[in-house]
Amino acid sequence: MPADEQELRFLELDGARVAYATLGSGPALLVPALWAGHLERDWSLTEYREFFAELARDHTVIRYDRLGTGLSDRDIDPAEVGVELELRTLEALVAAFGLDEVALLGLSFGGCSAAAFAARRPELVRSLALVGAFARGADIAAADLREAIVATVRAHWGAGSRMMADVWIPGADAATREHFVQLQRASASPELAAALLEAVYRADVRDLLPRIAAPTLVLHRRDDRAMPFALGRELAALIPGARLVALEGDVHLPWLGDGAAVLDALVAFLGWRERSVERGHAPVADDPLSEREREVLMLVAEGLSDAAIAQRLIVSPHTIHRHVANIRAKLRQPSRTAAAVHAARIGLI
Repeated sequence: MPADEQELRFLELDGARVAYATLGSGPALLVPALWAGHLERDWSLTEYREFFAELARDHTVIRYDRLGTGLSDRDIDPAEVGVELELRTLEALVAAFGLDEVALLGLSFGGCSAAAFAARRPELVRSLALVGAFARGADIAAADLREAIVATVRAHWGAGSRMMADVWIPGADAATREHFVQLQRASASPELAAALLEAVYRADVRDLLPRIAAPTLVLHRRDDRAMPFALGRELAALIPGARLVALEGDVHLPWLGDGAAVLDALVAFLGWRERSVERGHAPVADDPLSEREREVLMLVAEGLSDAAIAQRLIVSPHTIHRHVANIRAKLRQPSRTAAAVHAARIGLI
């Protein structure tokens, strides 16, 4: 299969069918739906396809159309749209793939779903990256402006989608704007799009954020017109140990504008390789790992989860978690996978 050809399938959730796509191989990178999308039509935009194909060089990237949109079943109650439905969808995907560990990439509204999942299922989440995301939807804009946007979308989806293009992709060329407008209208009905906007504005995951234990990266463009930079700052401040990286630009969609800068930060954080010459690593002693730690790290490099390593070595999962934490600390790496790649690069395993 070509590197940029996605595979489309369906799973059942609450009696409805959710369309999902997979691309690449390796550890799972789960991407909650960021907005109204369409897996097939999204893929026709070159920048979008290249963005996820790059991430799929080292991961199995899993994306989906939220219920009510895209290729998923459309006949749902608009009142059900929201973070809780997305959490059930993520749980269904994790179960369908039999995953015991995932990395999460939360884009825009998908950041609320990703953060809530990381808080509720910490044992499953290896790392969390949030791009153009927020903690409370009411902070996106003033109440009267939010109401006006929802009313416009509900009354005239064509005008509403063009208004969103002005905010989400300012400065885009005519072809890109038209693709965005047509994609929105093909992805959801006016009523569902309005209900989805209402769900964005009422979302509030602030109380969950302090419970997140996974290493977290928050990326936000300084002049993002859809989600002001202050929202990314607030998000990072509420997640223990989260690192905030400010990027230049005003485009909300990460694959447009300077998409390479977003990819550079994500790839470095996810830890599977460097896109260019290695930068910024502190020196590592010749042999900082114990024999057991090297054994564990070699199994991590093979793609085994902590649970699978514990079974292989006939020890408790807690013991493996402790070894992995020690390895990461000794090698000064942000994740277990980053530690494995780094160790292989310098000849420790």
